[in-house]
Amino acid sequence: MDALWSFVVNRREQLLVDSYLHVSAVVQSLVVATLIAVALGVLVYRSPLGSAAATATAGAILTVPSFALLGLLIPFLGLGVGPTIVALVLYALLPILRNTVLGLSSVDPAVIDAARGVGMNRLRLLAKIELPLAWPAILTGMRVSTQMIMGILALAAYAKGPGLGNLIFSGLSRLGSPNAVPQALTGTVLIVVLALALDGVLLLLGRLTISRGIRD
Repeated sequence: MDALWSFVVNRREQLLVDSYLHVSAVVQSLVVATLIAVALGVLVYRSPLGSAAATATAGAILTVPSFALLGLLIPFLGLGVGPTIVALVLYALLPILRNTVLGLSSVDPAVIDAARGVGMNRLRLLAKIELPLAWPAILTGMRVSTQMIMGILALAAYAKGPGLGNLIFSGLSRLGSPNAVPQALTGTVLIVVLALALDGVLLLLGRLTISRGIRD
């Protein structure tokens, strides 16, 4: 424990930078994935065939090992942030897309009929009724994706990606040296802590954006 604490104290500035880069990459990827998944969900949720095809495609992407996907992206995007963000966005799609389709499909038809009865057009119906009612499900998908890509990002050190994965890989490559285990352990613990912190932020976002009637 003394070695671990000494490593944290001596490298605290670098740890803060790496933690910031890790969270930044996850948040940016999550925002892009949410925009893509929600837009796609809106397009296909009324079609069982379209919904199945979209979720199957996103699910197929999720089965590709992260090292393999990064390796496929590197020739086109090079090393660094580019392949990392693209890979994270692709991995984050499925939970958000699936929950978007589920949330929109679960809206009570009576509510939709009532909205149409007061003159709402398709766009207003979607923006004012369907998406707000589906938002809790979408947010749940975002939380799942966040936890998932938080860990996947650590593997992006393979492609010289940003974040705490570089710390872990560096420590594992130097096993046997005095700071190797503290270095890898610190990176791992920080990823877990940051994942819990981001989940708490999304929970708070839900409390602020989901009406009490829907929550209850």
